[in-house]
Amino acid sequence: MAIDYTRRPSTPPAGEPAAAAQGGGVNLSKITLTKSAPSVSLTKSGERQGAMRVNLNWSQEQPKKKGFFAKLAGPGGIDLDLGCLYELADGSKGVIQALGNSFGALNTAPFVQLDGDDRTGSVTGGENMHVNLDRPEMFKRVLIFAMIYQGAANWAAVDGVVTMYPTSGPEVEVRLDSAVDGARICAIAMLESTGRDVTVNRLVQYISGSQADLDAAYGWGMRWQAGSK
Repeated sequence: MAIDYTRRPSTPPAGEPAAAAQGGGVNLSKITLTKSAPSVSLTKSGERQGAMRVNLNWSQEQPKKKGFFAKLAGPGGIDLDLGCLYELADGSKGVIQALGNSFGALNTAPFVQLDGDDRTGSVTGGENMHVNLDRPEMFKRVLIFAMIYQGAANWAAVDGVVTMYPTSGPEVEVRLDSAVDGARICAIAMLESTGRDVTVNRLVQYISGSQADLDAAYGWGMRWQAGSK
């Protein structure tokens, strides 16, 4: 069952700590999706959102790794990319990713835009993508994924995390855990729209292969060709 965090607790009486009024130390500023609680509703029926930022960050600890861990990262380090597959309500489909310079657009179709490409993991802000949820009726689904474009396919070494920042409500975090050795793609989360409500579902499924294999796993049905950046 999806968590509807748009339902707010009543204001506590003067002098009463907020945590006590909520029945414990509940953190309303962040929700972490897990295997046991994999879904959250971003909006209650009819409520509008704006452009939601989706951030990918990872720890690369660049300074002078030696021995086994240096071999894992490889001589050029790890280049972890953020992207998404999208399907709009009119049936149009596509991909947003740095590979092939498919950065998208925010205020026109496909209403998803990737800011840039952090090739080292050293940029403090990581990689950011924006999804315009002001008109949820334009979307059917958006599959957020990360891909190891360069370096050893070792997800445990990069310790990746994706955080979504809705324009209202708490942050939604998905950690890239339960890694599968050799897989280069991780399907992180699926945004699904009913036309009024938007729900985030945690996936964290690792795909051995390319974006075409990710497509096949989730039934997108697009044609793929090799690209570069």
